[in-house]
Amino acid sequence: MSLPPKTAAAAATILWGFTYIITTTMLPHNPMFIAAVRAIGGGLPLLLIARDIPPRAWWGKLIVLGTLNNGLFFGLLFVAAIRLPGGVAATFQALGPLFMVLLARPLLGAIPSRGKLLAVAAGAVGVSMVVLKGGAALDIIGVLAAFGAALSVALGGTLLHKWGRPSSIVSLTAWQMIFAGIELAAVALVVNDLPETLGGLNVVGLIVMALLITALPFVLWFTGIQGAGPAAVAPLLLLTPITAFILDAFVRGVVPAPIQGIGVAVVIGSLLYGQHVDRKAFRVAHHHAPSPQQERERKHR
Repeated sequence: MSLPPKTAAAAATILWGFTYIITTTMLPHNPMFIAAVRAIGGGLPLLLIARDIPPRAWWGKLIVLGTLNNGLFFGLLFVAAIRLPGGVAATFQALGPLFMVLLARPLLGAIPSRGKLLAVAAGAVGVSMVVLKGGAALDIIGVLAAFGAALSVALGGTLLHKWGRPSSIVSLTAWQMIFAGIELAAVALVVNDLPETLGGLNVVGLIVMALLITALPFVLWFTGIQGAGPAAVAPLLLLTPITAFILDAFVRGVVPAPIQGIGVAVVIGSLLYGQHVDRKAFRVAHHHAPSPQQERERKHR
């Protein structure tokens, strides 16, 4: 039995929350190499399952979607994770839902309700309270990378909802990752971002990253977008930094401060409120009929 769209999207965002702990404890510190392995290693198993080739007319769209949802996102995400404190990088990722809601108007012709904007903004504030550490020095390259990663995946998700898909979700996800993996592998070779050696722990970490943190959650995420729309699942992206925070507490023994506990409550509240207003979150912009005065002015132009 397939999962409901929002449940699938929530499961994906929780699995993505494991990215930081696996990256810092199991993987080599080569961001482009890790991103390439993650994309190709996640895409190939899905391609073996799908066993189809998309229509030629769709190849251009798949390259664009793969670059946004996987290529740019993976590469920039790992650059940000290395150059910024984890809390700061996760805070920037919380901007993703806001970007998706805002991009829905120019790309989908939909206007977000005030309630939807309020829910997403409150969730971003809550995540900031949870993960942002005082006195953290900001690296400008890391900041731009984190900002770009959030914007890239938000734009990719919105375009996916606009264009639909030529075949199955598995096939769509697989081909995006394959195209992204080729791009990232080329970048890793050009900048020579390759590890000198790989230990057993590194290999296990790369396999886990490719299959459980990439292939599976991306299928779940795209299922959520296709079924519920980008605006409906956007607030669920806030579960990723919350999951990372909880894992950090359990694995590293980090004791949360009172302000962080308040932030968790704010995020949970924003998610619940965001789901409550989903049914009336958008109204189609072009459905507004012009007023009599606007119609007269149009005829006289």
